[in-house]
Amino acid sequence: MEAENWNTALEKNYELTRKDLIKNKVLTNGSWLSPILIPVLPALILFLIGIFTGGNPFLLALSFVWLIGGFILGLIVSGSLLIYRQRWLSQLREKLAVDGIKTEEVEWFKHELTSAERKALKEVEGQNRLLGDAYRETLASRLTATRIIKSSKSELLLVKKRQNKLRNLKTEAASDLQKVLQEDYKKLEKIKSEAEQMRMEAETRLQLIEAATHRGTSLADTELALKKLTARSVELPLALEALKMEEEIRKELEANDEKLLGE
Repeated sequence: MEAENWNTALEKNYELTRKDLIKNKVLTNGSWLSPILIPVLPALILFLIGIFTGGNPFLLALSFVWLIGGFILGLIVSGSLLIYRQRWLSQLREKLAVDGIKTEEVEWFKHELTSAERKALKEVEGQNRLLGDAYRETLASRLTATRIIKSSKSELLLVKKRQNKLRNLKTEAASDLQKVLQEDYKKLEKIKSEAEQMRMEAETRLQLIEAATHRGTSLADTELALKKLTARSVELPLALEALKMEEEIRKELEANDEKLLGE
């Protein structure tokens, strides 16, 4: 049932919603405001009540106690929100990356950019808007390719481990499974190879865009560069295909493992 739900999710291209943006803003602001608001507001209320009730010593003392205790509680809440936000962002990025990272989604993957890429993006966008768009689009292509390479390497290792385990089994079912695994291994190798080519093309385009920015090209030259440097992260269904392939391989492995156990 879980595999079916995962396959259904893969077939749908996830788009950022207003709810996602609001949630991210609330979690971000809440994480750094908690150590301030949780101790200060209740302590201030208790302090004012104590003053207006004739300087009630109990309320005044309680306000100072809460100030300290509330600060500790605020730090705990802040840490919890940060941890939750990181997990939520990780899940959100996986959903966004399924159909390839789009230009407008690069902002959500900035932590995966190198420091040089972040610096270059800021410089290019500051000097030339059109080339800035091209640079951001190419970054999306590079990020997509890098993620596919990482994922395919992990799957290749998994397939290799299964193959090694099956070598000691001399049954017909084990032999059939070895053939299936070998086919899957070749498919994953092809996906990895295509992704590596995609990454090299993207990295080359990034260098070309940076060079065009430093030369200070005219608008006509910029438009020509944009046509030549169009990234293909959205056009290539490679990311979706890779994830579907991984799920298919897992299902095949599970089915064949159950078959072997049954024998």
